[in-house]
Amino acid sequence: MKTNSGSLLVVDDDQYILEAMADYLRSLGHRTETSLTCLDAIERLKEFPFEVVICDVNLPDQDGFHLLEWVEQNAPDTAVIMLTGYGTIESAVEAIRLGAFEYLTKPVIDEELSLTIERCLDQRQVVEENKSLKKQLDQRYGLSNIVGQDYKMQKMFDLIESVADTRTTVLILGENGTGKTMTARAIHQLSDRANKPFVEVACGALPDTLLESELFGHKAGSFTGATHDKIGKFLQADGGTLFLDEIATASPSLQVKLLRVLQDREFEAVGDNKTHSVDIRLILATNQDLEEMVAKGEFRQDLYYRVNVITLTQPALRERMSDIPLLVEHYLKVYNEQIGKSIKGFDPSAMQALLKYSWPGNVRELINVIERSVVLSKGEYIRVHDLPEQIRQEQSYSLSTETSSGGRSSLKNALANPERQIIIEALEANGWNRQNTSKALGINRTTLYKKMKKYEIDFEKQLMH
Repeated sequence: MKTNSGSLLVVDDDQYILEAMADYLRSLGHRTETSLTCLDAIERLKEFPFEVVICDVNLPDQDGFHLLEWVEQNAPDTAVIMLTGYGTIESAVEAIRLGAFEYLTKPVIDEELSLTIERCLDQRQVVEENKSLKKQLDQRYGLSNIVGQDYKMQKMFDLIESVADTRTTVLILGENGTGKTMTARAIHQLSDRANKPFVEVACGALPDTLLESELFGHKAGSFTGATHDKIGKFLQADGGTLFLDEIATASPSLQVKLLRVLQDREFEAVGDNKTHSVDIRLILATNQDLEEMVAKGEFRQDLYYRVNVITLTQPALRERMSDIPLLVEHYLKVYNEQIGKSIKGFDPSAMQALLKYSWPGNVRELINVIERSVVLSKGEYIRVHDLPEQIRQEQSYSLSTETSSGGRSSLKNALANPERQIIIEALEANGWNRQNTSKALGINRTTLYKKMKKYEIDFEKQLMH
């Protein structure tokens, strides 16, 4: 019989049984070690992370239950199979309650022991695969995947970490392409709902009649084309997180239903009288000014107050230009791996062009530009001619303007303006308190003072603008 090989520790006070069992398990391809006492077994477990422990209940120093409890507390990834020559239902129940994988009665049949160990190793493999998948999800959707050192991004990160592990409704504001979906996923991954569903609905992508069915589900025959029952997104997200993107496009009738779900966590499917209760965390996003829409009567005021509990503002890329080199480095690595290239970076002229571009499509547009450039570039570095036409045109305009005014184009000059703007915004956010501003920017007061002098930043001058 083919078995998965594993590392096993056999613990029994009977030397003959111990060696016979160990020899049999070694013949199946398992790495097998032995112990005659509970304390010796604990010492072995401290030295090596055995996958499975096969332990007799009766040992000369401490009983097998003591070893089982030690393993549960100190080596939870190790499975324990208990053996006894005097099996009772009570002792079996107690062993399972304390965390034993299985409870076998002596004399142990070889086939039974082998199958039990095989199940142990199979279960361990599933657990390890789940851990690996969870790690991949954290890497792909966690907070570490949102790139940014700009102080606006740091403030957003702090807020995300503060609200993630709550049930509080979150409203994400930001232009198209700023990364609202990524932020919603990061909140979910940081929460205690991370192992539950994350369900996303693009409200603007569906007409109102279909959107209601998509969210709440429907009964067969409730409208033309409803040939069978459908479970809606609210039920699919039960226990997890529901992310409603483009919430500003919801019709007045749908807004009423959303308000009820937010208040009572209850709803009915289209064409059904049965009330469903759900446990969900709701995250909403929009690129519209909801407050202005409320003033115009386009968005319900009561719903606005319900969704506007915690508001996260996703800054536009042009408002955090100093993050562009970081984003470029991150996504260059991603696409080098995906496409199988080893491009070292953007040359100074290309980087300058990226820094001077206005980025109407925000981070999404930058990511597309990086992917396109990696695909098309023939050299070790991406150059200006590898960039899309709209970026080259803006770069050409900037260069001609600088040339006509006697200025010189350089990466240093390109970075100076964003840095000046960041310092001004940080000062304004901290009431022009230099100590608080330097802390927010992660620099000391002397450095801040020198930069203010360098960029001619003065409180009275800013008031004149």
